[in-house]
Amino acid sequence: MNATRKADDRGLTDIGWLHSRHSFSFGEYRDPERDGFGPLRVINDDRIGAGMGFGMHPHRDMEILTWVVAGKLEHRDSLGTGSTIGPGEIQRMTAGTGIRHSEFNPSPSEPLRLLQIWIVPEARGLTPEYEQLAYADADLRNRLAVLASHGGRAGGSAIHRDLTLFASRLDAGAEVSHVLAPGRRVWVQVVAGTVEIGGNGLVEGDAWICDETSTFAILAGSSAEVLVFDIAGV
Repeated sequence: MNATRKADDRGLTDIGWLHSRHSFSFGEYRDPERDGFGPLRVINDDRIGAGMGFGMHPHRDMEILTWVVAGKLEHRDSLGTGSTIGPGEIQRMTAGTGIRHSEFNPSPSEPLRLLQIWIVPEARGLTPEYEQLAYADADLRNRLAVLASHGGRAGGSAIHRDLTLFASRLDAGAEVSHVLAPGRRVWVQVVAGTVEIGGNGLVEGDAWICDETSTFAILAGSSAEVLVFDIAGV
């Protein structure tokens, strides 16, 4: 399989203060052909208005990653964690046996954009955990930096699934490459800008999907940001 998913084909929730695009079935958006990609269950591209957000709500048996693109996110949870997350920071919650949290845009004037990612863990009933890591621009610039990996073995946050999440911020004309090993699949999400992968031109919100063993390159047509999910095949 070597395919693309266009930005406008994603699901949409638009309730004024929240504009969210869903790569997979979520909330009232249902597409039986897009209920996930292996253990990857949610990629929501959320834009949250100033001073708005989600009150305390529960999760369980899910790995939840949050990547802030622009603005600030204020987080509180039932573990006693209170934090503010900005661009270049990855937040990981292992919901496990159960966790409650709230997410708000604390700014009175600036919008917030984030990508929230849900991954089915390798086991149920895990102990809830919270982790937050920060990356300098140099860590991400024109290279694939590991944001999360299975047990943290490849670096980044320690998730409970055989999946490695990379991020890159690319200058126009820059290129990064990645080797997709046998038995693995990849989902590349274009967060911003334009890129080309395998002859496919992609813009913000588009995705490229592949399960063929190969080395592929991501070439930036403009200043761009991408997330790359390298997932054990199922």
